[in-house]
Amino acid sequence: MTLVLKRTALFVFIVLLWVLVAAAIAHAAPRDIVAMPGFAPGTIVVKTHERRLYFVIDGVRALRFPVGVGKAGQRWTGVTTVDGKYVRPAWAPPDDIRRENPRLPAVIPGGARNNPMGEAALTLRGVDYAIHGTNNPASIGGFVSHGCIRMYNRDIRELFQLVQVGTPVIVER
Repeated sequence: MTLVLKRTALFVFIVLLWVLVAAAIAHAAPRDIVAMPGFAPGTIVVKTHERRLYFVIDGVRALRFPVGVGKAGQRWTGVTTVDGKYVRPAWAPPDDIRRENPRLPAVIPGGARNNPMGEAALTLRGVDYAIHGTNNPASIGGFVSHGCIRMYNRDIRELFQLVQVGTPVIVER
């Protein structure tokens, strides 16, 4: 009888632990789903004045992510597409950034703590910018970059799974 009680107690403990872990995971990164009419499903829309990126789910709803966007004089608008998907990309600072900080190395390896690209990057056709993670999460929500769109690493990993090369990207003020 004691063995049956011990096994029952162990079973109940395991089930409760599983429920608590599942609840923690579900609430760890809540995602806003908001109204977003007027855009085709699968489109990425960045509204720089809101410092938000939207991934359009259907014709009327989108996932909303906080982002960091270009500083004054370095913001841009336009229409492009995703032309590359990279996990833990290396980063070669462009000339304008190297002029500001000549001590930067020519290339920072992917996964390095000082690599500003974070966990993943979506490169954009026809522009020198990307949508990418960050090594500085405190920068999300600000006007902080040289034109790239920065996301929390957990968010770029989610977006990375949702998009393909060729995904339309619209950047608005």
